[in-house]
Amino acid sequence: MTNANNWKLNTKVVKIEHEDGNHASIPPIYQSTTFKAKNMDEMGQYDYTRSGNPTRTTLQEHLAKIIGCETVWAVNSGMSALDIIARLIKPGEHVVAGDDLYGGTQRLLTFLNTNGGANVSHIDLTNLDLVKKTITKDTAVVFLESPTNPLIKVVDLKSIADYAHSMNPNALVVFDNTMMTPLLMKPLELGADIQYESATKYLNGHHDIMAGIIATNSEDLAKRLFFVINSIGSGLAPFDSWLLLRGLKTLSLRLERQQSNALKLATWLQGQGLKVRYPGLKDHPQYELHHSQCKGDGAVLSFETGDLKTSEKIIAEVELYAITVSFGAVNSLISLPCKMSHAAIDPKVRAERDFPEDLIRICVGIEDVDDLIDDLNNALKKAGVVKN
Repeated sequence: MTNANNWKLNTKVVKIEHEDGNHASIPPIYQSTTFKAKNMDEMGQYDYTRSGNPTRTTLQEHLAKIIGCETVWAVNSGMSALDIIARLIKPGEHVVAGDDLYGGTQRLLTFLNTNGGANVSHIDLTNLDLVKKTITKDTAVVFLESPTNPLIKVVDLKSIADYAHSMNPNALVVFDNTMMTPLLMKPLELGADIQYESATKYLNGHHDIMAGIIATNSEDLAKRLFFVINSIGSGLAPFDSWLLLRGLKTLSLRLERQQSNALKLATWLQGQGLKVRYPGLKDHPQYELHHSQCKGDGAVLSFETGDLKTSEKIIAEVELYAITVSFGAVNSLISLPCKMSHAAIDPKVRAERDFPEDLIRICVGIEDVDDLIDDLNNALKKAGVVKN
C-alpha cells in the first residue's frame, strides 16, 4: 500500500481521512453543541463544541497534513486568528510589523498601539538594514506577510526570522500566509513560529463562510493559543468546518487556474502601458526573492492609472468583476483599496508609505481569461486609458 506521507501535496489536499462508524464517504457534520458522557468518570474526547468538535478536529488534522505541521486550530475568521495571536503579547511589549498590511491587520495593531497593548513599529520590511535597526533584544513579536496587500511587496521571511531569533530567541515571528496558501509557501519551514491564514479566501474559495486557521510546530504555543480559543469561544462552527473541508478539495485546481489567469492579465495590463504589481512579472523588484521562497505567484495583482478619478471610472465600468473587498473567490473581484479595504488607514499615513490613491487591486478568478481581458479593456477604453 502507498504510504500516505509520500503522497504529493495536491493529493493530500483531496484525500480527507476521518473516522465514522457508518463509513460515510465524506466527513459527517456533528452539528451538536454537547456530547454525552459514558459516566462521571469517563467524559470522552468531546463534551462541549466550544472546546472541541469531531468535524472541527477532522478539518484541523487535514490542514496539519497539508501544511506539514504539528498543530492547526480553526477559528471563526482570519481576523479572529490574528486577535488570538495578539493576545500572546504582553502590555507594552515591542512589536514590529510591515508598513503595507491588510487593512484589518493595520486596524487591530493600531488599536493595540494606542491602548497600551503593544508598542508597534511599522516599517518597510523589504529594507533589511532598516529591519536590523528596528528589531532589538526587546522585540517580542514580528508580524509579516508576503506578498503584501495591496502593494505586492515581497519580504525575506527567512532572513528576518533568523535575525529576530538571533536578537531574542523568544521572539515570535508571525506570518500571514493568506495570499500564498500552503500550496505555494511554507512559512513554518522558513522560520516562522506561527502561520495564520484567512480561510475565508483561497482555502474555502467560494466566499460562503468566514474562517481562519492558526498553525504552529510548537507544543507550548499550541497550548497557549488553544487556551485563548477555548476561553473566548472562537473555534470554528461545525457546519463551517464542513464547508471548509469541502472547499479545500478543489484548492489545487482553483489556484492553478487563478494563477494562470493572473499572469496573463498582468502581462496584458503591462502591455497597455500601466504600472503593474505582480510577483510573476520578471521586472518585479523582488522577483528572484519571491521565487526563492514560493512555488507560485498567487492570483492578486494591482496596477496604477495615474489618476484617482480614472481608477474610479474603470471600476464603475467593469461588468464581469465584482466590486468588493476580500479575495480568493472563484470569481474575479476588483477594488480601490484607498476607499475600501484600506480606507481605515489615515490618508497622511498612506502618503508616507507611498500608497498610491489610484491603485486598483484585482483578485483573479477562474473565468475564461479572454473574457476578463475584454471586460477590463472595455472599462479602460471608457475611462480614456486606452484607445484601441
